[in-house]
Amino acid sequence: MLAGVDEVGRGPLAGPVVACAVVMPPDARAIRGVDDSKALDGPEREKLAKRIRERALAIGIGAASVREIDRINIYHASVLAIRRSIARLPVAPHHVLIDGNPIRSLGIEHTAVVGGDACCHSIACASIVAKVTRDRLMRALARRHPHYRWETNVGYGTAEHHAGLASHGITAHHRRSFTPVAQLNLALEIAPPAEAPALAELLQDVLEAAPAALPNVLAPKLAELEDILPPESTS
Repeated sequence: MLAGVDEVGRGPLAGPVVACAVVMPPDARAIRGVDDSKALDGPEREKLAKRIRERALAIGIGAASVREIDRINIYHASVLAIRRSIARLPVAPHHVLIDGNPIRSLGIEHTAVVGGDACCHSIACASIVAKVTRDRLMRALARRHPHYRWETNVGYGTAEHHAGLASHGITAHHRRSFTPVAQLNLALEIAPPAEAPALAELLQDVLEAAPAALPNVLAPKLAELEDILPPESTS
């Protein structure tokens, strides 16, 4: 019995990170239309989430709060949410499949599938349920905090969200560690070497436009990236 696991909500400026673990019947046909949740629109996700819940043998939902994200960082908070989702399964899976890279600190035997939310049925199911769950939560919070347009951006840093921050400040649901510079710094910490060229260009733009104190903080990151950049062609 396999459990597919995925998490959503690493990038937003507000709201928790949510993970889902799903055990689908091993002999059942795949649900038509199930794909990576990010490739589906809202109504499609809602319909598929209902079908997944009807067919799944077990579903576990886990989350890590904004306070936990700020205290232990988004990567470790994501791992915590994944652990909680697996622990809340009403049955114990024989093995776990997760989207992305292996997680050494997960503490559970698992197989990591890069791009798993687009090619592994159980992971895609988990991705859809996690996304629908988090989106519903953010829409509920939007009714109490209408200035940030969470009903449409679900906490991501859109122009409307930034306008709300400028006019009304932060709420208890905002991630205080998620300034644009903090987000970039995290990306530099976990980015694979293949992404180094693009991130180096982005960081250079930040350094050129940043206040005087920021280059001292971020310049070492640029030096690290330059060390792993592919050599320029001389032809």
